[in-house]
Amino acid sequence: MTTLPAAVLWDMDGTLVDTEPYWIEAEFALAERYGGTWSREHALALVGNDLIESGRYIRTHMGIDLAPEEIVEELLDGVIAGVQREVPWRPGALELLAALRADDVPCALVTMSYQRFVAPVLGGLPEHSFPVVVTGDNVSRGKPHPEPYLEAARRLGVDPRDCVAIEDSETGTRSAEAAGCAVLVVPHHVPVEPGERRFFRNSLAGLGSADLAPLSGGTGTPGRW
Repeated sequence: MTTLPAAVLWDMDGTLVDTEPYWIEAEFALAERYGGTWSREHALALVGNDLIESGRYIRTHMGIDLAPEEIVEELLDGVIAGVQREVPWRPGALELLAALRADDVPCALVTMSYQRFVAPVLGGLPEHSFPVVVTGDNVSRGKPHPEPYLEAARRLGVDPRDCVAIEDSETGTRSAEAAGCAVLVVPHHVPVEPGERRFFRNSLAGLGSADLAPLSGGTGTPGRW
């Protein structure tokens, strides 16, 4: 009998939705607005990071005189405007989410984005797709610290060691791995290193609930999967 994961814990940016281009666009617009300098290399260095940490990085490397909190709020305004125009779902994400829901596998959303940005994304999903949502503004330590994933598992009442996390960045993968999860890694904008509990795939397309069983059960072989 196939034992499904106790839960599937989803990253959002770059995993469920491809909002990284919106973030990068907002960062360049911020630099232009305040006379700063920015590069794609700096933008990619922030993928998966805690937003306040990103705000500190931007203040230093963009060279603008705004508090990190102000930087984050301005970026969120731009990214939310993009999502309100169009939610860019990642290939296979909606189908896998529907399959997990049909098989009664609980899901949590674990993102370093803030609740006001997450809300329009959730608005495009069936109700109760994510009974637990952990955002960057309701944890004290963001990714790569394990707290976000530990908090999601705690709220669902499951052992993180029995869960599968889905991630696209090194920062997020380290967070989920440190929490004890097996990690299905679907790299997108940035590379992710191999690891003991890291299972790599080019896309979520074609995956169902049963495909994730070997990952949480410890019978799968880490690497390309």
